Amino acid sequence: MGSVGFGLRVPGFPVDGSSGSEFTRQVFDFLSELESYFDSAWVCDHFHPWADFVPVTTPTIEGFTAIAYLSGVFKRLKFGNIVLCNSYRNPALLAKMGATLQLLTGGRFILGIGAGWKKDEYIAYGYDFPPAAVRIGQLEEAVQIIRRMWTETEVTFEGKYYKIRGAVCSPKPEPTPPIMIGGGGEKLTLRVVAKHADWWNLPNVSVEVFKRKLEILAKHCEEIGRRPEEIKKTLASVVAIAESRGEALKLARGTPFIGSRDLENFIVGDPVTVVGKIKRYIDLGVEYFILRFADFPKTDGAKLFAEKVVPEFL
Repeated sequence: MGSVGFGLRVPGFPVDGSSGSEFTRQVFDFLSELESYFDSAWVCDHFHPWADFVPVTTPTIEGFTAIAYLSGVFKRLKFGNIVLCNSYRNPALLAKMGATLQLLTGGRFILGIGAGWKKDEYIAYGYDFPPAAVRIGQLEEAVQIIRRMWTETEVTFEGKYYKIRGAVCSPKPEPTPPIMIGGGGEKLTLRVVAKHADWWNLPNVSVEVFKRKLEILAKHCEEIGRRPEEIKKTLASVVAIAESRGEALKLARGTPFIGSRDLENFIVGDPVTVVGKIKRYIDLGVEYFILRFADFPKTDGAKLFAEKVVPEFL
């Protein structure tokens, strides 16, 4: 797809009351119809729904297990999580898991990771929920461990939060998967992005907000002596697209992921309008889009996007 890529956000839970088996069928049908149109597929990392508009008992798929299985079925797509919660997996173990998946998929794994945020989920599953600064510090140590285990023969790391001694990860992943760090915290998270990320992801923000975050990221890069161009900028967004603006607005207002929220934070409109919005992000430096389509489990919106929008960026 040239210099701009487009991936699919695969929902981690249904919003229509479907059972687990019904939701599984929806996901498989969705990817089966769309895998030839898009570059990648992404699943979130939550143990129960992150949204408060569905019951906590709603069937929810575990993120890493999901991409491991789906990547074996849908062999045209790259797979990643948007994004893994660092707290949920020991980083050395995660490095081994990622290396294994990269080997088995023939190089189609992207590691998306963040500091974690959903306190009730931490508590429900027995994890400590330290302050944000601690979680971000843990993330920074974790990505260093993961990268070293993917590239060095034997790794010893003595950090504030993690310690490993003589850890070996063999075979090494080939190629080394990109590490995509998610988040927009301006003082701490973006500094970790500047120091350690190959890719950076920010979800559901307006063009203006993305521009401001980019400026802050550039300042962090300058302070540590890194060129911002070395980091691939990615945007995750909900897309409500239809043949007419009126249909698109109706779709946007009818989905709980947008509802009454500010439409500037999402991609909404007919194909011409959507092309224009995408171009505005690209003009800022966005190189990759990870998109949740508002009409899931239907594929009408994603196909319209693939047929009328994507060709404008080939």
